[in-house]
Amino acid sequence: MKLSINRDALLKPLQAVNGVVERRQTMPILANVLLVAKNGSLAVTATDLEVELVALAEADKVDVPGDITVPGRKLLDITRALPDGAKLSVQLDGDRLVLKAGRSRFVLSTLPAADFPLVEKVEAASRVKLAQKDIGRLLDKTQFSMAQQDVRYYLNGLLLETSKKRVRAVATDGHRLAMCDISIENQEVTAGQVIIPRKGVMELHRLLGGGGDVELAIGSNHIRVEFDGIRFTSKLIDGRFPDYERVIPSSNATTLTADRETLRASLQRASILSNEKYRGVRLELGKDNLKLQANNPDQEEAREEVEVSYGGDAMEIGFNVTYLLDALGAIDSDSVEIDFVDANSSCLIRGQKGDAAKYVVMPMRL
Repeated sequence: MKLSINRDALLKPLQAVNGVVERRQTMPILANVLLVAKNGSLAVTATDLEVELVALAEADKVDVPGDITVPGRKLLDITRALPDGAKLSVQLDGDRLVLKAGRSRFVLSTLPAADFPLVEKVEAASRVKLAQKDIGRLLDKTQFSMAQQDVRYYLNGLLLETSKKRVRAVATDGHRLAMCDISIENQEVTAGQVIIPRKGVMELHRLLGGGGDVELAIGSNHIRVEFDGIRFTSKLIDGRFPDYERVIPSSNATTLTADRETLRASLQRASILSNEKYRGVRLELGKDNLKLQANNPDQEEAREEVEVSYGGDAMEIGFNVTYLLDALGAIDSDSVEIDFVDANSSCLIRGQKGDAAKYVVMPMRL
């Protein structure tokens, strides 16, 4: 393998795939990236056996096509440290990869490309086309509610539900739930549900942000997304997601309406003196009035009062303040509506009518 490439052209794909290069790997080759040079381009691939990322770079010239794997982080650090616009010469010399740029020369160890584990071709049972900003919004509005290292492994990911008219993302850790819809039109979409693992969701969310459309190819074991010269593939979690619609509060709830930013700021201040372990805050609902109270084992206390629109029964209810703040932070509208059923039931948080995101938070005893 021998090629010449601009430093900036190489840096971009290395940064794109860097997130899945394993630091503490059981297989040494997972710390490497696969380099494939052919047809005037260089493909850079990284995998942790759960997520695979392939990013393309345009080479100035490919003298000798070929493939090899080299330590991913070292190659990234070297490329990043070179001056902007530097011209790199990359050549395989025996079992070493030699990089030259100006008066700099680096020799990297390699492992055979044939040993690099690649994801098989994804046989798509369903395909759906979305704008990059729409899929980014789906993830942005829901991913913070995913569980982390829960024994209920199906909660350590995000449910992607497709139907003929919409794509829905749902995430829950058992204490709260986030849901967001995107409408789709004029597409032959197969209805179904898949669970994308947490690592895949975080990587895809990190990479999205450009314009244009992306196509999701959803198979029985993998999901694949291609955009901006990047091919993202993730394994799916094999499990059954809970019936999330059962936990959404019923229509007999009473609605509280408040200015989102005012309520968020009041909760933020009250949270300073909440119990660091349980993060509890007490809400006292009265006629057009909401009182917030938080305290901790040091006998410190915070009280806040917020003017709201509420005409239901007086009620006291406790919540984890972090869950409330996360939901309010994900809502775009100026005002927020919170539906309460009773002191022992979950609340439903949503923006103004037309906002496709909804958040359910379970109460806690204080």
